[in-house]
Amino acid sequence: MNNSFVNFGRMTWAALRMLLVLTVVTGIVYPLVVTGIGQAAFHDEANGSMVKVDGKEVGSKLIGQSWNLPGTDKPDPKWFQPRPSNSNYDPLTTGSSQLSASNPELVQRVKDAKKQVAEFNGVPQSEVPKDAVTGSASAIDPDISPAYADIQVGRVAKANGLPVAQVQKLVEEHTDGRTLGFMGEPHVNVLALNIALKDLLAKQ
Repeated sequence: MNNSFVNFGRMTWAALRMLLVLTVVTGIVYPLVVTGIGQAAFHDEANGSMVKVDGKEVGSKLIGQSWNLPGTDKPDPKWFQPRPSNSNYDPLTTGSSQLSASNPELVQRVKDAKKQVAEFNGVPQSEVPKDAVTGSASAIDPDISPAYADIQVGRVAKANGLPVAQVQKLVEEHTDGRTLGFMGEPHVNVLALNIALKDLLAKQ
């Protein structure tokens, strides 16, 4: 009886010590080490790839955002527009509409969007690329295709009183190719492009 009680006490104490050690290692030491490495080696990425303009955070390179007329839900013609978002670019409620490609509601939604994008940018509907009328799986994609950026050039140039060639050059300068030359598709980061556009306007 006494031996059993003593053994039980030893096992309990050993278990408690192990729990304490694992709690310290996995709950304190490991997070601090990983955080330290992240801050030292990948500071920008570890902090959300935030973009600052004049010392003020204006967004993240990884999260899309709306570029609407102040106080409205209508797109501002002065800025390049992103892909549609099912979550209004809210990173806390990401996700697609979950509608299948053959769903009549989605088909009609895409048709309406294609007409609106074409009219907004003054181009034929045949020139409107898919990413201009469909959202990404995450609903917060920060990039658009070069084709979508290209059909916006004329509208952006006119709205800002800039030569088309200048705006087209901005698009070309902010078009990134495939990763390692073969992964993904060429893309344009809308936030980076609009920041460059703002800088260009400030110099006029």
